[in-house]
Amino acid sequence: MKILVINGPNLNLLGKREPEIYGSETLDEILEWLTATAEAKGHGLEHFQSNHEGAIIDRLHEAMGQADGIIINPGAFTHYSYAIRDAITAMGIPTVEVHLSDIHSREDFRKISVIAPACVGQVSGLGKEGYLEGLRKLVQGRPV
Repeated sequence: MKILVINGPNLNLLGKREPEIYGSETLDEILEWLTATAEAKGHGLEHFQSNHEGAIIDRLHEAMGQADGIIINPGAFTHYSYAIRDAITAMGIPTVEVHLSDIHSREDFRKISVIAPACVGQVSGLGKEGYLEGLRKLVQGRPV
């Protein structure tokens, strides 16, 4: 399978940004780990990170006909980006929403995801292992 991994705003600051919540590993370290895991199983991963909503939407559009599945950590866009939700819905590519922290046990505004209903599932609170769990769900083809 070809899997596109998209990370949204401020995830480029992993390792520096609130390590007590998000961990001490950088995004590059997490993605290297995930890619090594995926390649060992014969799957290709492509990574994309942006702090800009439009760039994420453009990359989602480009995935049509190219990706078999998408893992997305939309960051703060989780809570209000109907445009990203609409892009996921329009693509028709199975997508899993992933969060490093448990968004359901944090501030009230973080508990709401407008993205989740457009996805085949959501993984939250497993740290970097959440990306691997999202990959497993896509490969196995079953909802989270």
